[in-house]
Amino acid sequence: MSWFIKKRQQKIAVEEKTVRVPEGLWVKCEACKELIYRAELVNTHNVCPKCGYHFRIGVEERLNGLMDPGFEELYGGLHSTDPLKFAAAKPYADQIKKLRDAGDDHDAIFMVEGALKGHPVVLGVMNFDYLAASMGSVVGEKIRLGAERALARRRGFVLVSCSGGARMQEGTLSLMQMAKTAAALARLDEAELPFLSVLTDPTTGGVSASFAMLGDLNIAEPKALICFAGPRVIEQTIKQTLPEGFQRSEFLQQHGMVDKVVTRDQLRDFLVLCLEWMSGPAVEDSEAPVR
Repeated sequence: MSWFIKKRQQKIAVEEKTVRVPEGLWVKCEACKELIYRAELVNTHNVCPKCGYHFRIGVEERLNGLMDPGFEELYGGLHSTDPLKFAAAKPYADQIKKLRDAGDDHDAIFMVEGALKGHPVVLGVMNFDYLAASMGSVVGEKIRLGAERALARRRGFVLVSCSGGARMQEGTLSLMQMAKTAAALARLDEAELPFLSVLTDPTTGGVSASFAMLGDLNIAEPKALICFAGPRVIEQTIKQTLPEGFQRSEFLQQHGMVDKVVTRDQLRDFLVLCLEWMSGPAVEDSEAPVR
């Protein structure tokens, strides 16, 4: 009998043993809820291989996925200040200082100059990790300077938007960036230089109401939320159930707000086709005289 009890205890001990998986090896898809091996996402441009959901990606990955090697950052010395001495749950000045201390010293947009498969471009990528890529004075100024540089050097201008909207901590100064960026893009239009706007999840508020929707072509990633006010706010306001997929890329394309929905793995090639269609084939000498 003692032999039987001993064997039974050993069996129970084996059954209760668990295997611990190291943290970070698996990612749960926000759309289909399936577990994905993180290393697999590297090969799919951070797109779920099961349902096609596009995970948000950082600035570095975005730039490396679009630009040719050797691009140069522009206007890295511009930093946000606290002109209104704004203080709420967290003082704005403290938020900026914390981000700079952590090494995030570029505000909510990176502006670079280089080539996209040989096509000379000035390209900006918004950084959602910096205060939800909200549009403050520095964002507006970098876009204005980038557009003017593209105008002076006669090259295409590309913006990749991902934003929670205007930066409330800068009040009216933030709203003024909508007009400033629109005016800069109008000068590109007058000069017949291409401006390609890429909208990613999410592109909302004052950003969607200004430069993000002013592209010669508005290109969106699949199922990206693109709107001014979010669907929940609208639903609560009008007390009606909204259509399925409301304010997502595909819905906006059907209603003429977006020109093309392009998957991330095809985005670079599609931008090249657009630049060739609008500006002609790439040339080896991409330097154009500054006028």
